[in-house]
Amino acid sequence: MKTRLVLLCILCFFAGQSVVAQSPEPVRIGIDGLTHDHVNGLLQNLDKRSDIKIVGIVEKNKELVRRLADRYGLDASIVYDDLATMIDETHPQGVVAFNSIYEHLHTVEVCAPKGVHVMVEKPLAVNSQHAEKMERLAKTYHIHLLTNYETTWYPTHYKAFEMAVSKQEIGAVHKVVICDGHQGPVEIGCSKEFLAWLTDPVLNGGGAVIDFGCYGANLMTWLMQNDKPVSVTAVLQQIKPDVYPKVDDQATILLVYPHAQAIIQGSWNWPVGRKDMDIYGKNGYIKVFNGNDMEYRLNEKLPVVTEKVVERPVEAQDPFSYFAGVIAGKWKVAPADLSSLENNLIVVKILDAAKESAKKGKTIRIK
Repeated sequence: MKTRLVLLCILCFFAGQSVVAQSPEPVRIGIDGLTHDHVNGLLQNLDKRSDIKIVGIVEKNKELVRRLADRYGLDASIVYDDLATMIDETHPQGVVAFNSIYEHLHTVEVCAPKGVHVMVEKPLAVNSQHAEKMERLAKTYHIHLLTNYETTWYPTHYKAFEMAVSKQEIGAVHKVVICDGHQGPVEIGCSKEFLAWLTDPVLNGGGAVIDFGCYGANLMTWLMQNDKPVSVTAVLQQIKPDVYPKVDDQATILLVYPHAQAIIQGSWNWPVGRKDMDIYGKNGYIKVFNGNDMEYRLNEKLPVVTEKVVERPVEAQDPFSYFAGVIAGKWKVAPADLSSLENNLIVVKILDAAKESAKKGKTIRIK
């Protein structure tokens, strides 16, 4: 009887320990900038999260702060004008950047020496010079530097990757077509603060070629497991110069690999919003229509299969839980992962080559 009671006590003790282990302290997160409209995806669900705690926000535009405070109930006492001061006073473990792409470098320059991890919105940087400086800082100070894309969290992409790359169910991949974009940031009603830098060739690095070309470059680099293309050829256009006078609004990028090609189409001129991908192999194909719908045909003798996908890797539920998990040591970032620094350095190199190709009217070789 005594033995049974002791065993019961031991089981209860470990059960209690398990409960404690499943309820860790939330990871302390700071926000650098509120001008990127994607910040709404974080702010609108903050009251439902237990994995992260927003301890400080940096934003100099007080009108924007007031507007978002009214909408989401932000605490004005945690809003700062200066990133370094916010870090020193609130001690975040990680910072998420919702500023212009040009400002990503400054975010890392401030955070890295203080040992604060960083996740930026796509793409990593406006050009390779910025990206390489960010890489050096991240490696010198041993911080994680991640890049967030909406498409990283699509269940269909993990299913397609498993079929095409991990299991090679459609044979060797030889062509990929990736289309991303919408009717245009003005047309869909982006905020004035977002538009101010999104349509600026310096602050954003370009127009649709950056805004939506980066998605295809990220996904193709993932499918190729960080192999760089041999060459990049691109055509950029201004279909609506009266709306977007400073930047391109339509981009087509051709990536050539030793045994494959990718056609990346990014546009602010689609009649409907698009984030889709076709993968063609030696024997079959996979079509990803959106985050949940796909079809595939493994070979000519098999029928077309239409599937709705909802499951994804446990770590890939959303960008902020992933970032928190990486900071806490729960998840490891592999070099070929969609969010990894290695992948996204290649993405920026591809985008640089695309802009150079369009400007010079010739194919650019990648070294």
